[in-house]
Amino acid sequence: MSRRRAHIAMVGIPAVSHVLPSLEIIRELVARGHRVTYANDPAVTDLIASTSAELVPCTSVLPVADNNWPEDPIAAMGLFLDDAIQALPQLRAAYDQDRADLYLYDIGAYAARALAETQDRPVLQLSPTFVGWKSYSEDMAAHLWHLPGADAYRAKFAQWLADCGASTTDMDDFSGRPARALALIPEAMQPHADEVDTETVTFVGPCFDLRGGAEGWTRPADAENVLLVSLGSAYTRQPEFYRQCLAAYGNLPGWHVVLQVGKHADVRELGDIPPNVEVHSWVPQRAILEQADAFVTHAGMGGCSEGLLSGVPMIAVPQAAEQFMNADRLVELGVARRIDTADATAESLRTALTELHTDAEVTSRLTRLQSDARAEGGTARAADLIEHMLS
Repeated sequence: MSRRRAHIAMVGIPAVSHVLPSLEIIRELVARGHRVTYANDPAVTDLIASTSAELVPCTSVLPVADNNWPEDPIAAMGLFLDDAIQALPQLRAAYDQDRADLYLYDIGAYAARALAETQDRPVLQLSPTFVGWKSYSEDMAAHLWHLPGADAYRAKFAQWLADCGASTTDMDDFSGRPARALALIPEAMQPHADEVDTETVTFVGPCFDLRGGAEGWTRPADAENVLLVSLGSAYTRQPEFYRQCLAAYGNLPGWHVVLQVGKHADVRELGDIPPNVEVHSWVPQRAILEQADAFVTHAGMGGCSEGLLSGVPMIAVPQAAEQFMNADRLVELGVARRIDTADATAESLRTALTELHTDAEVTSRLTRLQSDARAEGGTARAADLIEHMLS
């Protein structure tokens, strides 16, 4: 494909789980000679700087720093709308005199689509999680509109669309049906994949750096098997769960355990740490998974994708949002056990690990799913499709 140097703008939100999935795509576009700007909160400056893209500061009001997300789904949706309303003037100040040839945006960055539509520029969503399907509104979203506050939320969203000049004025279309999208997940993780509109959505699989995955962590020479335990970056204040993991896997013959507890947990609450367990507030997850034999995960889409890409069986302990659906999907694929937090006892956790690790059929399924995920094309295919939009 012949290439011309273009200005490509990525607009995101400062949640790490939303930034990481597309970083390799940004890095690849820069390497191909494009000018890439990245609008996001300065809190993620270091992550963006690693791609050599130009940071466009766009402050966010999302409660990412203190992880103070409301349990009420309408209230949570309202936070993203409020963030878009205050972000759009910032984006206009940055891009009205420096218009991009193409806008890329995260699913939570509504203001990016509004900006692109007012500038009549092409726009492409990069989805770090599953996308909508033909009956999505009926299957997933309809029940939300009966909750308290839903009418006010919809009215506020509709008024914002009318005021900001976006060409897509229907709220459901604007927020749930992107004009064009790349799904950065294994298609195997997509609910109702046969109902996804493939004219607008392309599954490119996880876009991680497959060459450097083993860097950043060294498997102990005497480790017969390695288990990673991580609840991701958000819902990590779970000391009782970690204590149950230590009881389940501490001193378990043949297993070395890496336990990530996040920045919101106090290691002193965990008691004595068994000698076969290393505890960290953060770990290079993909690097460990490339060398691991099992994974206890909160079933965020990033973790699920990394688990499938690394071919490891998973124990899914969902915490919030779409993680429950992801956990069930892993179980449907035959490569995981779901254990809800209230049921995560030392006995249930240990039993699940033993059953998964000794099941030859699980290993066979993981080998096939790993191969399928890698065959979807990942970063290179995503970059090719983005350049095709430019042409």
